[in-house]
This record gives sequence, structure tokens and C-alpha cells, in this order.
Amino acid sequence: MSPSRPTPARDLAQIAVFAALIIALGLPGQITIGSSGVPITLQTLGVMLAGALLGARKGMLSVSTVILLGLALPVLAGGRTTLTSLAGPTAGFLIGWIPAVAVIGWLSARMLPRYRVLPGIAVNVLGGIVVLYVFGIAGMVLRTDLTVWAAAAANVTFLPGDLFKAVVAAAVAAQVHRAYPALLMSPIRPSPTADPAH
Repeated sequence: MSPSRPTPARDLAQIAVFAALIIALGLPGQITIGSSGVPITLQTLGVMLAGALLGARKGMLSVSTVILLGLALPVLAGGRTTLTSLAGPTAGFLIGWIPAVAVIGWLSARMLPRYRVLPGIAVNVLGGIVVLYVFGIAGMVLRTDLTVWAAAAANVTFLPGDLFKAVVAAAVAAQVHRAYPALLMSPIRPSPTADPAH
């Protein structure tokens, strides 16, 4: 295996680090605005960063790790568990982390080897806002008595903060990819030329 190609162990370490980052971003807690019951948290910033920096595969594994840990531990913002979140109006947003990070990761990889901030913001908005809101609004409709339009209107309050997160994630990703250009392109599976016995 080429020394410049990250090993599967390094990929797993990256997945663990970003899962920890997403959990850490939930430590400041949450702010609930209005009667929708959906809180403002920093954890969606971690989801955007995971996709933009690790790509679809490792980003999805990072997010899935957080969700799985949440089955036993209160790793979500506000001291919530995965089951608590899935039982309430935030269910769609939590489930939406997976397709959101997949979209961001896949499109971010298409930009390489030169990650650019403005396209990066657009990618983060598409995955981290549009895709996430589609799932989140669907979850609100299923878990509350809100109509689709009422649920969509309830989320307008979150747009400025989420747009800010999209900008921050793109700016950070541009700097990281400039310093570590092979980070996102490294596969989690071994190189096809590697000896399968090792």
C-alpha cells in the first residue's frame, strides 16, 4: 500500500473523531424557539463538516456512529437520546442527518482537488438545509398536528443560523482541504492493489 494513502485504521480514527465532534457540538445545549418543539443546536454544523471533510462514506459512518451511540447514551443536544429524538418532532431531522451528509460528501468530492468556498456553501445549503429540512418537515408532520405548510413555516426561524453554519463549514473545509488535499479522497476500503491477506 502506498505510504501516501491513509490506512483503514486512519479512516476509522477520522470517523471516530468526527463522531466525537458532532457529540461535542451538542454540549452547549439547545434553544427551542416557538411551539414546534424543534431546537436550534450546533450539531448540524458537525454534520456539514463531516460531509465536506470526510466525504459521503466516512461522513455517513460518523453520523451513524452518533445515532447508534445515542441508543444508549444522551449524546444529542440537550441531553437527549436517539429514542427521545425519534419519539418527538425532531425525528425527521435526526434521520435526515444521513442523507444530508451523503449529499454534502458526494458533491464535495466532485469539487476536488480544489475545494472552493462558494460552491462549498451551495453544497452545504443543498444537503444541510434543503435535504435536512425535507426530512425534518416530514417528521414534524408525522409527529405533530401541523400541516406541511405550517411545519415549513415553523422552520423559517432556523434558516439564518443554518446558512451561517453552511458558510462556516465551507470556509473550514477550504482551509483543511488546502492543507490536507487527500483527506476526502481516501477510501475506507483498502486499495484494490493491496494484498488481501494483510
